[in-house]
Amino acid sequence: MEAKHVTFWLLLVAGAIVLLGALVQGTVGFGMNLVAAPLLAIIDPVLVPVPLLLVASVFAVLAMLRERGELDWHGVSWGVVGRVPGTALGVAALALLPPRGLGILIGVAVLVSVGLSLLSWSPRPTRPALVTAGVASGTFGTAAALGGPPIALIYQHVHGTKVRPTLGAYFAIGSLLSIVGLSLGGQLGPESLLAALVLFPFALVGFALSGPLRGVLDAGRTRPALLMVATVGAVVLLLQAAM
Repeated sequence: MEAKHVTFWLLLVAGAIVLLGALVQGTVGFGMNLVAAPLLAIIDPVLVPVPLLLVASVFAVLAMLRERGELDWHGVSWGVVGRVPGTALGVAALALLPPRGLGILIGVAVLVSVGLSLLSWSPRPTRPALVTAGVASGTFGTAAALGGPPIALIYQHVHGTKVRPTLGAYFAIGSLLSIVGLSLGGQLGPESLLAALVLFPFALVGFALSGPLRGVLDAGRTRPALLMVATVGAVVLLLQAAM
């Protein structure tokens, strides 16, 4: 972490950001990258994307194991089927479209999906919907690190005890695919591993704190929380594209 000579205090701030992101994801089911990535990039670009991806992947496994009894493996498998071609589409989009225009397009797409959900759209985790969401997740996640909302929106009418482990399993598999790709591309170096090791204890604290908060959302508040986090992520992406 030499790019900005990160001091102890900056590391503490970075850790607090990861803790907050972990708290959100541990409670809602997704959101760590949405919360942490933009702020960590300001502290030091070395902290993203690889270190955060490593932390998020282990965190996703913990979330999956904590409530594994309700895990929807059928939904995970079909979501991953869609994610593979979606990842390829995301790579192509990065190569063919300007970053600002791509960010705006993805941000608007997420906001439109949230708006339709509030008005009349009631998505369900059927096989076609999961594959389609997987394609969108792979595309959005690869092109703009916003892969959570498409899958989360499909599960917005499902109880939180099923949403969290299912999203955790999906993100764990997706992160593994990304890590393999980054490793093959030579981007998984010692500096990234060290940064991930420094940040991970903060993620563990966030994970522990999220435990008691799950019951608050499970009392009929899971859907509003999913929609809110998706909206915030889209708005942040639009603001980044506008700068």
